[in-house]
Amino acid sequence: MDSSLKEDDAVLFIDRKRRRYLKRLRRGRRITIRGDIPADELIGLPEGSRVRLSSGEFFLVLRPTYADLVPNLPRQAQVIYPKDTGPMLLWGDVFPGASVIEGGIGAGAFTIALLRAVGPAGRVISYEVREDFARMARDNVAAYFGPAPQWTLRIADIYDGFEETGVDRMFLDVAEPGRALTSAARALRFGGVLVCYVPTALQLKDTVDALEASPHFGEVDSFETLLRHWQVKGLSVRPLHRMVAHSAFIIVARRVAV
Repeated sequence: MDSSLKEDDAVLFIDRKRRRYLKRLRRGRRITIRGDIPADELIGLPEGSRVRLSSGEFFLVLRPTYADLVPNLPRQAQVIYPKDTGPMLLWGDVFPGASVIEGGIGAGAFTIALLRAVGPAGRVISYEVREDFARMARDNVAAYFGPAPQWTLRIADIYDGFEETGVDRMFLDVAEPGRALTSAARALRFGGVLVCYVPTALQLKDTVDALEASPHFGEVDSFETLLRHWQVKGLSVRPLHRMVAHSAFIIVARRVAV
């Protein structure tokens, strides 16, 4: 694979303090952070090059990984962060070729993860009630994932139901997932996996109670993920003082035959 930087690539500029700046390479334009540099001078360089801006400061230039991309995405709503994205994809058992419904799209960060996971043979159908969120998600997917013919974005309220039936997996990032369980059961195939993402303990209880009371779902499990980075510098090997602790609860259930 050619590792050289190309026109329209999304790239990260990383300074000596490891601060990250997400930019796009467009011919005829300048990249401005602290100082600037013509984008044309970067196109064709090997990924991982160090470049000097007009201020004299050097930056490392890399294409962003998914974990790099998510915190830097343009957004109006909170995104699902990478520490939760990985467990959700694994516990949700998303596989190449799967058909997946996503309820609540936010900035489109999790949509990108789903599109990568299902691959070109799969299908992702996203429901979003807010047109401004949908517009931003559409722009982010186009800019940072690319063409996605396997993706359908519907401006609709999930509490009014889903158009699809027989889907393999469903992810709900909405305030009251319990209100959507009857519609979710109609859309999911038997044995399908439902994953709900809620930030508060009250929402956790309400959702789990609704799942346990529903005849359509079983094998209910819930958890959260905590992420703690470590400093490894000379003889100083210790956890960082700050960590990414609670962000949300992840609730997983299976569609069962009644």
